[in-house]
This record gives sequence, C-alpha cells and structure tokens, in this order.
Amino acid sequence: MPIRSVLSWQGGDLELLEALSLPVWIFDIDHKRVFWANEAGLQVWGAASLLELQARDMSQDMSVSVAQRLAQYQQDFEREGACFVESWTLYPNGRPSVLKVKFRGIRVNGRMLMFCEAQNSLSADPASLRSTEALLHTSVLITLYDGNGGALYRNPASREQVAVAGEGWRQHFVHDSDWQQLRQGVAACGESRLLARVNTREGMRWHEVSARACRDAVTGQDALLVSEVDITDLKHAEARASFLANHDVLTGLPNRNGIRSELLPHLQQALRNGRQVALMFIDLDRFKNVNDSLGHACGDELLIRMAGRLVGLLGHDEKAARLGGDEFLVMLSAPQVAERAEALGRRILQALAVPMRLEGMDVGVSASIGVSVCEGRTLDLEQMMRHADLAMYAAKDAGRNNLMFFTPALEARSQAQLALENDIRRGLEQGEFIAYFQPRVDIASGQVVGAEALARWRHPLRGLLMPDSFIPICEDCGMVMELGRQILVQAARQQRLWRDRGLDLLVSVNLSASQFVDPGLPGLVEQILADSGCQPDKLELEITESVLLGHDEQTMHTLQALRALGLRIAVDDFGTGYSNLAYLQRYPLTSLKIDRSFIADLDDKPAITELITTLCRMMGLNMVAEGVETEAQLAWLAERGCQEYQGYLCSPALSAQEFLQRLF
Repeated sequence: MPIRSVLSWQGGDLELLEALSLPVWIFDIDHKRVFWANEAGLQVWGAASLLELQARDMSQDMSVSVAQRLAQYQQDFEREGACFVESWTLYPNGRPSVLKVKFRGIRVNGRMLMFCEAQNSLSADPASLRSTEALLHTSVLITLYDGNGGALYRNPASREQVAVAGEGWRQHFVHDSDWQQLRQGVAACGESRLLARVNTREGMRWHEVSARACRDAVTGQDALLVSEVDITDLKHAEARASFLANHDVLTGLPNRNGIRSELLPHLQQALRNGRQVALMFIDLDRFKNVNDSLGHACGDELLIRMAGRLVGLLGHDEKAARLGGDEFLVMLSAPQVAERAEALGRRILQALAVPMRLEGMDVGVSASIGVSVCEGRTLDLEQMMRHADLAMYAAKDAGRNNLMFFTPALEARSQAQLALENDIRRGLEQGEFIAYFQPRVDIASGQVVGAEALARWRHPLRGLLMPDSFIPICEDCGMVMELGRQILVQAARQQRLWRDRGLDLLVSVNLSASQFVDPGLPGLVEQILADSGCQPDKLELEITESVLLGHDEQTMHTLQALRALGLRIAVDDFGTGYSNLAYLQRYPLTSLKIDRSFIADLDDKPAITELITTLCRMMGLNMVAEGVETEAQLAWLAERGCQEYQGYLCSPALSAQEFLQRLF
C-alpha cells in the first residue's frame, strides 16, 4: 500500500514526514518488522535504507517480555485508542539506545500497527536503566494502586494476568477475607504478605502477594505497591505430595496416614451425631499364590480390581482404605452398625470371590473379614484396628472366606499367645529346650540302633511341655530356626557322648522347612559337626515331603551339600504329602519314615502302606515305621521287609539319661 494513503489520517504528506528531524517509524506488531521509517528513524535504527530496515526480523532477538508488552499495546490501541509515552531501550545492530518514545495505533488494511515517535534521547545511569529493564522483563507481577484500589501502573507481567479490564485491588482476590487481611496488615505495619487465591486471565491461581504502603511519584498521593509471584505449580506439587503421603499409589485409596487424616474425622462426626461405628479388616486369602504363580504385575492388577469391587459396594457412610499388601479396611457408621456390617461383609465376601480373568486364566481368591464395633461414645482407633485384625485372623482360622466379629475372648487368646511368645524367647535364651530321644529299633534283631531327637521344653513353672504347645508358635514367630539349631547341637553332642561310651547309635533330627531353605544350613551343620565331634554318618537329618515338592535346583544343591558332609537324609512322615517315589529317585535320600497314621490303619486300610513298602524295597531305601504300638503291627512290617521301627511298643521319647538306662 502506498505510504501516502497509510498516513492520510494525519492530514500531512510524505514529504513533510520525511523532512521531520524527529525519528518516526511504523512498527508491524504482528510480523515483528518495521513497516516504514523516515530518515531520522533510519538513523536511530542504524539502517542504510528503508528496504534494509524492513528486511530485519525483529523477533530473532526480541524477548518474551517485550513481545508480551507490544501485544498489550496492540490490545489497548484496539480497545480504547490509547497513546503511551515511555522510555524504551532499542538495540540497533546490537548497541543499546535509550529513547523517550510516544506510541499510538494506526490501522492499515484492517490491521492495527504502531506509530512510534522518538521525542528525545535519554541518558540515564546504568542502575536506573537496568531497574527499568528488570521491571519490564520480570515474571513477578508488579502493580501500583491508588488509595481507592484502582491500578495506576502495571508492569507487563501484571497486565498479562488481569482477569477483567479495570479490575481493582479488591476484585483481584477470590476470597474477600484475603483482601481484608492484607489491607489490615498494611494499615498496621506498612506492609503485609500472604498466600491467596486470585483471579487471573488463566482462571483461579495461587499467588504469594506482598503489599507495601508508598506514595505515587506523579501525584504524591498515598499508594500501594503490590508484587505477586505465581506459586500455583508449587501448590499443586504440595497437594500431590500430600495425596501420595495419605493415599495408596496403586489403588488411590487412603493409606494408614489417610485413615487418620481423612477417615477418622468421619467416624468421630458419626459418633457425635449419635450413630454407631465399626471397622472391617479384609484380607485376601492366599493372595501370595497369585504373585508367585502369575507375577507381581498380575497381583497388582488383581488388587486394583478388588479395590474397585470393594468401593462399588460401599454406601454414603462407608469408606475404604488399603492398609498394605492384600489388606483393606472399611469404616462404616449406622444406627445399628453390627447388622449393617454383617450384611455388607457378606456382600463383600460374595463379590470378591467372583473369579477374574488374568493372563488368560480365571483367578479367584476369597477373603477373610474381621469386624470391630466401637463400644461406648469414645473412639479409640488403634484399639478398634487391633480388634478387627484379631477377628480377621479368627476368620482365617475358621477356614477362610468367612466373617467374624471381635469378642473379648479373642483378645485374651492373643494376649496369652503374646505371653507365650515372650516365654519361648526367654526359654531359648535360658537353654530350657532340651532334646529327648525315642529309640529306633532294628526289627530283625530287636536291638536299639538309633534314636530320634525330639524337642521338649523344661519350663521352670509348668514342667515338661510337649512340642504341640510351642512348635506352632515358634514357626509363626520365626523362632523355629533357633529352636532347631539348639536341638541339632544337642543331638550331635549326644551322639559323640554315646560313641565315647562304645555305643554305635544313629541319631536323627527333624529339620523345619525354614531351616532347610536357609542357604547357610550346610555351613551350620559342618560347624556343628566340627564342634561336637559327631560322626557324620551317624547323624540323619529328617525333612518333610513338602520341602521336596518344589524339586528345584536349590533343593538338590542343599541335599547334595549335606550328603557331601557324610550325613544321612530321611523323608519324614512319608505318605501325608503329595510326593511320589518316581521323583524321589532323583534326590540323594537314604531313609524313608512311614507316617504313624498309616501304621494305625493297617487293620482297615493296609493297601497304601503295602505300596510304600514295596516301592521302598525297589528303590533300596531304608524303611523306618513310626508309631508302632502293637506286636501285630510289628509282625506285619517284618513280613514286608521294613528294617526299623519306633513307637510306644518299644518306648516313648526319653531324656538322655533315661535312654541310657533303657539300653542297659
């Protein structure tokens, strides 16, 4: 378009503008280029010609703040025909030049351009120039308000975030209470600061707002200088961190922290409203099998879907949480909460038991639920959780896929078990567990050829206790390893003592499953042999069938290491598990002990025992029958080639001294 038509709105002509000594140029804000400049304007920009200046792409070295400021000018030109006089620093050919420039809008072909008139050059000290530039480029929102809360000045960052044109100080805040607090702080101390939600062009944001009383440099009137920093991202990060601290990452349900921060107030309010409250502990039965067989990814997927099923069953006054692993918690309140918990628990059991498809398989797991009802009007969350946990374990003991309510008897039993655990631990430290020895008799000769070492507890108050009273507790509480070690040490020492007296006796010792899978077992046995002087070939370690079911490389490695030490290996209680003699051939075994239950059933069901004895003869394994109590049983075993027996027909387990007396 000819420049004369562009400038016709001024009523002048091109020659007159060209003759002006003041630098004048027209800037195309949209394209970031100079549209036209007079000769003085070319000199300001250090351009040899208008064409050369028009070819410059000003966007290449234009900061975001300057581009933002120019866009704001353009909006003001469009909206209100504004005119500005400001100090600007230009960078012609990379050299700074400070000018006082008057800006106004000019429309060309329907687009708004900017007419720029440089009124004079300015020389300011470096600190002033840099402070002006900093105010222009900073992302901090700076606003100067007059005494009535109207904006006297906004820096580009502040102008960019104004939600509504003409917005005052008070309207800037989402909550009027924040404005009141800030204003009162300034009135009292001259300055104030707070975190507040404010209205911006991008919607509601969190800002750190600082306000300080001052005077307007133009009018001398009281004013307020306000600076704001957007901390919305920080607030979101804090909210996310808080969520993660109080919620389970996998299911999104509240975790143990969330129970106290989110769910506990819900129960407390229910009690204040006159309702009853209850907790339900939910534990998935045999969930470990899913992880072991399908992997943890499938296990996680099952937990997510189970959590979804659980939440889908809950009503308005029922909240769910995940305690960890495969344990969930439900809080509920109702006028008759026990009845409601019973009904909800049955629905949960039914819903969770429905199989789900994982890795192309239909996987089903049941659940065990324990319920604790708050008694009275005082809420003790820790006690209720402990009671619900006890009831849940009672449901597991009752056969799983069941629901049980807490009763005082459960707590009494738990306290008794805890006392027994402590007593066992003390007994192990004090050496109260001793080995008793049940004779092993050669069937052909009737001579005692060995003994099985069996644990007994010589309790200082309760007398001699049998294994059934302490072995299960030791297994549950991780003390069976130490118990097994102590009995093994005593058995090895006793074998050495008997040998020193000229008795050629084999001693067998039971190993628990946890002992056998311990990688340090061969080293422990080797050390015990060295310390005791026991003959390795006169020490037999008994393992159960369940230990062999995995038939993996670690099992084979452990058995071979024990056999390499010279020890004998026996399978104890054979026939009660799921093993078969076909795969037993691959293991370096020396003996097989026929379980006492088969011996007791010889009169009614001899077939299985007949099969066991036949296969043992074929495999060349030494047979030891347990629990022999009658001469008829002994005769039957003798006819089938069984080599040894033990049982009450000969003797119960005896102390080492009694055993020696039995021999002589």
